[in-house]
Amino acid sequence: MKVYRIRHGENVFYATLEDGHFKSLVTGQPGSVPIPFSECAILPIVVPSKIVCVGLNYRAHAAELDMKIPDEPMIFLKPPSAVIGNNDAIVIPSISEQVDYEGELAIIIGQTTKNVQPHDVDPMIFGYSCANDITARDFQRKDTLFTRAKGFDTFAPIGPCIETDIDVSRLGIRTIVNDKVRQEGTIADMQYSPAELVSYISQHMTLNPGDVIMTGTPPGIGTLKAGDRVEVEIEGIGKLSNPVVDDESLKAPVQ
Repeated sequence: MKVYRIRHGENVFYATLEDGHFKSLVTGQPGSVPIPFSECAILPIVVPSKIVCVGLNYRAHAAELDMKIPDEPMIFLKPPSAVIGNNDAIVIPSISEQVDYEGELAIIIGQTTKNVQPHDVDPMIFGYSCANDITARDFQRKDTLFTRAKGFDTFAPIGPCIETDIDVSRLGIRTIVNDKVRQEGTIADMQYSPAELVSYISQHMTLNPGDVIMTGTPPGIGTLKAGDRVEVEIEGIGKLSNPVVDDESLKAPVQ
């Protein structure tokens, strides 16, 4: 089932899309009666308390960076303020000289999760989505930590929906820039599986409903520039599409 987060009037809720109409997942709540697509605004699919990212989880990606696979998952955080949705613009900051795409599978947590073993992970996951771990690569090379490189506003596109009923273990993933495939791989190529990642992270921090885990990127990372459109497509889930602009274009003209 594909789930969207939408706004209709003053109400915000999760809904399914059927025959051009949205319908709330919760019976008796606003949106229980089907609402035409044209009357709704599709919002970013989550408002997480945190975004936990996993680095170097594909061997070929580690190789292209000339880095070795870590002995255990390498995790870092993106701030919730980085989240944008499908068709929202990625903004390239003028202080960075190299902003890269990294297409990834996103895990959306559905229940409070702490100290869970891999074989008990499935009920904790609400579903899966597409994500793009946008990275200011020049800052990543310069800094010891990843916070600045990964944390700019708009650097966490996620969407277009949450797929709640799918086996992701062998799904294909690819990143497309201006209609050309730049990254391609399968979830099976991961060093650590989604279940292993949720379990590992839950040993270190409590995962809350709506939290996101970005699971790492396959090889083929590259640079974005203003005017590009970048898409992350995962079989059975959908395609996350975002235009790219620079921050200069967003500044109000001097009167």
